[in-house]
Amino acid sequence: MKKSTPFPLGIRAGIGGWTYEPWRKNFYPPGLPQSKELGYASRQLNAIEVNGTYYSTFKPPTFAKWRDETPADFVFSLKASRFTTNRRVLAEAGESIERFTGSGISELGDKLGPLVWQFMPTKVFDAEDFEAFLALLPRKVDGLALRHVLDVRHASFMAADYLKLARKYKCATVFCDSNDYPSFADLTADFVYARLMRSQARLSSGYAPKALDIWAQAARTWADGGEPADLPRVEAKAKAGQPRDVFMFFINGAKERAPAAAMGLLQRLGFQPPSA
Repeated sequence: MKKSTPFPLGIRAGIGGWTYEPWRKNFYPPGLPQSKELGYASRQLNAIEVNGTYYSTFKPPTFAKWRDETPADFVFSLKASRFTTNRRVLAEAGESIERFTGSGISELGDKLGPLVWQFMPTKVFDAEDFEAFLALLPRKVDGLALRHVLDVRHASFMAADYLKLARKYKCATVFCDSNDYPSFADLTADFVYARLMRSQARLSSGYAPKALDIWAQAARTWADGGEPADLPRVEAKAKAGQPRDVFMFFINGAKERAPAAAMGLLQRLGFQPPSA
């Protein structure tokens, strides 16, 4: 039997959140208490994007609880508070940014992954105001280095001036596999952040097996320092560079299929879930 390729630890794949009623029918074991769902999900996947932090403020004990319920190599990506980005003048977001980053997220310790700053689909790129916002993003919190991700959702961001700014401040740009939002795979940081949004309810695996094969290969290419050849870009593909971390989340689409899609991708990469 052919041995599977060792799992590349720089690649992480997961879902958005862990509390979703349909998952109790097709992902979680029957009868599993809701209080145990994070513990179970974190042993089938190796990352989760937390959406709740976009809408609500959590306290330090909550982050510490998440940290303690998950395996050592697990990572949480946190969506920043909507009050930081849903505003006319981004340069005025300093107080909201400080409130979010100082809310206790450092309790996650080594399990603190990228922070995602999601902008409204109506937010048009304004170079001066956007740079003022990027300059407000802290590089550390309580001694922990922070990695920032920009989820820009207006076509005006598909421009060389935006890419230059994102690279200047070393912020990654979300690659969005979707027809609803701009989709461009230009790299702007030393890691990749992809949100895959085309899961289909009719497919038990969310994505077709061939599509999962393609995304698994894309993940390997990114992790090895390259760039997949067939993704849309604003600029030409860059030369291969250093190995990088890759974060891929199955979000939206047919959300009930997201866990199956994420697990299917991880299996193709040789991931072996820790025992529950």
